[in-house]
Amino acid sequence: MNLTKNPRIFLADNLKIDSYESVSVYYDDLIKREISSLEEFINWLKHRSELDAVLEEDAAWRYIKMTIDTTNQAYSKDYNLFITEIQPKLSPLDDALNKIQNKSPYKDALMDDEAYRIYFKSYDVQLQLFREENIPLEAELNELAQKYGVISAAQTIEMEGNEITMQKAAQYLKEQDESIREEAFTKMVARRRLDTEKLDELFTELIQKRHLLATNAGFDNFRDYKFESLGRFDYTKEDCFDFHNAIKTLIVPVVKEIQQKKLSQLGKEKFKPWDLDFDPAGNAPLKPFETGQEMLEGTKRMFAKIDPYFSDCLKTMEQLGHLDLESKTGKAPGGYNYPLYEIGVPFIFMNAVGAQRDLVTMIHEGGHAVHSFLSRDLELTGFKNLPSEVAELASMSMELLTMPYWEEFYPNKEELKRAKNDQLESVLKVLPWIAQIDAFQHWIYENVNHSIAERHAYWATLSKEYGTGLTDWSGFEDQINTSWQRQLHLFEVPFYYIEYGIAQLGALGIWKNSIENYPKTIQDYKAALSLGYSKSIPEIYKTANIKFDFSSNQLASLINFIKSELNKL
Repeated sequence: MNLTKNPRIFLADNLKIDSYESVSVYYDDLIKREISSLEEFINWLKHRSELDAVLEEDAAWRYIKMTIDTTNQAYSKDYNLFITEIQPKLSPLDDALNKIQNKSPYKDALMDDEAYRIYFKSYDVQLQLFREENIPLEAELNELAQKYGVISAAQTIEMEGNEITMQKAAQYLKEQDESIREEAFTKMVARRRLDTEKLDELFTELIQKRHLLATNAGFDNFRDYKFESLGRFDYTKEDCFDFHNAIKTLIVPVVKEIQQKKLSQLGKEKFKPWDLDFDPAGNAPLKPFETGQEMLEGTKRMFAKIDPYFSDCLKTMEQLGHLDLESKTGKAPGGYNYPLYEIGVPFIFMNAVGAQRDLVTMIHEGGHAVHSFLSRDLELTGFKNLPSEVAELASMSMELLTMPYWEEFYPNKEELKRAKNDQLESVLKVLPWIAQIDAFQHWIYENVNHSIAERHAYWATLSKEYGTGLTDWSGFEDQINTSWQRQLHLFEVPFYYIEYGIAQLGALGIWKNSIENYPKTIQDYKAALSLGYSKSIPEIYKTANIKFDFSSNQLASLINFIKSELNKL
């Protein structure tokens, strides 16, 4: 597999982006250039595409390095230089390019191609949303969002004489010994309480600045602004509300049924908060691997059995050092696959500690990575800039498509069965959380002047609606009110969350197809991912041989399918 970047046709190979002036010269060239033919316009688009790819990749590396080590002041300084000094100054120049692109007499000649129609529509949205007064606001918001990772990365507790990250601490919640679980949970809560007020204040500041950003652009609230900026052309906020209600009606009762069975096994009237992640049947926590390297090697073997190309993607990333997999002190929380549009080889970041959830995260991010590889040769950077509903379809489908090959990590048949059961139950359990986070965001930005107390109270109300009511939170009631603080999307990428629910239903459809005809499903999956964003979301789903449908009818059908598969286990 090719490990090198395509030769640059516009920017200097030795370009070092260390100031606004280092890149503004290329904008000036594009702004001043005379375009007198369709061929020259296409060439202009390619040059702009290269500029976009180089800038996005440069910003990506700054972010990646900063999240790997939040304590490194140099990394933080490099990232902040880009988001507070370089990017804001480039924003008006991007707007100028959007105007040139939009007014070009040669634009219509490309509109028969759906890829270009989508491309131009996305840039037209940017043109409509641009406001000069929002440039410093966007820089401030980027800088504020960064603080969440720094605060979270600093959270550690001591267990058995060792200082450990919260990710590692969570493993103790799977232990059979209740005293160990309770100790870990109590220490984690105590540590989180130290940052509760700080995170509330940070979120309040983000909300107020986001609202101002939206009103500056002529919107009533940030939700409506964000729907437009995310390019949600294929569904509305009302569709989201219907989805929330369908989850409450159809999924929450199924989750409660699953939880009730576990509660009966436990022999308690109600769970304690530290009882929610361990196996009441008495089994030790699943341990699919010991080290990040062991996890990677197993994933490569598993991917190779599905399609050698998938495994080659991970091998290429490993060769280039585009993986940072294990949890460590000072590392930001979470996991991501960051596309690198110029080289076309993405970067996977995660916090593995040896848990089954880590294996699923590796597979999930591996699905994103395969998506990046399959779309890397598309002509323009904009064709590769994926809507989340499509990006998450790739990753969530990969979680389910790999299940027939999980014996790579679980040679023991009983453990394999437990892992698959855990995966399917997790699919069901995460849907109410997705709906709750999304419903919370709608309320937050529709009621922008709410108090912190009102925020906590509304989240508690949602927790009753989307929860099972089977947990006794006595002594930890405040944790119900603030559990949303552990969701980084709220701080860093607002309104990017319901896509997980939409894509999960699509992924279940792909998995259902794979049970009937696995080779054809993989073929359809690759064909859909290869499209990047050159087709509409419904067309991409159709190419994968599924419907873009998250209605209650579709949800009901897929629930029955999951329940039948759980019964087989």
